[in-house]
Formats: sequence, structure tokens, C-alpha cells
Amino acid sequence: MKFFIDTANLQEIEEAQALGILDGVTTNPSLMAREGIKGKENIYKHYKAICQIVDDNVSAEVVATDYEGMINEGLELAEIDQKIVVKVPLIEAGIKAIRYLSDKNIRTNATLVFSPGQALLAAKAGATYVSPFIGRLDDISESGVELIRQILAIYSNYDFDTQVLAASIRHTRHIIDCALAGADVATCPLSAIKGLLKHPLTDIGLEKFLADYRKSQA
Repeated sequence: MKFFIDTANLQEIEEAQALGILDGVTTNPSLMAREGIKGKENIYKHYKAICQIVDDNVSAEVVATDYEGMINEGLELAEIDQKIVVKVPLIEAGIKAIRYLSDKNIRTNATLVFSPGQALLAAKAGATYVSPFIGRLDDISESGVELIRQILAIYSNYDFDTQVLAASIRHTRHIIDCALAGADVATCPLSAIKGLLKHPLTDIGLEKFLADYRKSQA
């Protein structure tokens, strides 16, 4: 499983990169706004700064909702750095834009996916990644992880190359469930990634080892 961090905070990205397990970053307009990044020029500079930290896979989202606007913005984003993956909402214009960009060998991430049918269309259009938002489905009492399983089954039936990128992950348990389901990628907050390190028996065991070591040195 690939690990992406879902943030626009450079310090968090640097911390995740320092762990040695980070494969990419996903961002969106909300995350940019949270960091106080305003204006197209500043947003593009921020994407470049992110690209300078990580090795690859920086999802940068278009804000246009019409086909021409998505194409123009997608081409601009792809020019920022070769690590950029153009993130496109899965609406009718978005599917058309994904096909156009894919035909130009520009990687794409179909976002705001909530059904197997949407994921099927994304794969048919040539998306590099498809992003089912599992946490938001859980919020309305549907199973986000079950959607991951359904998409993977469809992709397996037809040998699609599109990778399933589990998004809207809220906590560490989501990561484990997505890994068990077979998701190709999980994009997570830093807290969820670091949560994988935690287990009380690890802490107890380490303290016991250190206590015994200190006794042996007395």
C-alpha cells in the first residue's frame, strides 16, 4: 500500500517524509485555505514547494467545473512539476477532462467518488487514481470500506490500471480496513499515519527492556 498525506501543511509533509514511508501528497482547495494560501500564483508556488519535499505524486486539484476550464487549469498544474497529478472532480465535464489529460500522458486523480459506477467511468476515462471518500460515506451510515471492495472487484474483472486511492480517512482503523480490502493507496492525516505506531504493549515492553538494562548497568 502507498501512503499519501492529506494536507497542505509543509511541516506535516516534512515530518511524514522524514518517517521514510511517504509516497505522495493530496491537497484540495479546503486544505489550501486552511493554510492561508490565497491567490492562484501563491497556490501554484505552494504546490512547487510541496514537490520539492516529496519524491512523487502531488495531487493538485482544479477549481474549474467546466470542461475548457478544467483542461486549461490541468495543463497549467502539470507544468508546475512532473510530480503533479491533476485532481479532477468526477462530474460529466470531469470525465471528459480526465480523458483529455490522460491522452496527453498527464496523470489524473478522479476525486469526490462515492459509487462503483463513478469509479468505473473514471477507469474507462484513463484516470491514474480514483479517490473514494470513505469517511464521508461512513458519516451517512454507508460503508466506505465496502465501496473500496466493490471498486477493486470491478477493476479486477476488467484489468483496469487505475489505482484505488482511499480518501477521507479519519483514523488509523480506516487505514487498516483499507489495507485489508486491498486499496492501492491511502491518503491520511499525519495523526492517522502515526497512530499505526501506537500500541500499549509496545510501550510496556520497551519500558521493561530499558528497566532491565538499567539494572544490569548498576
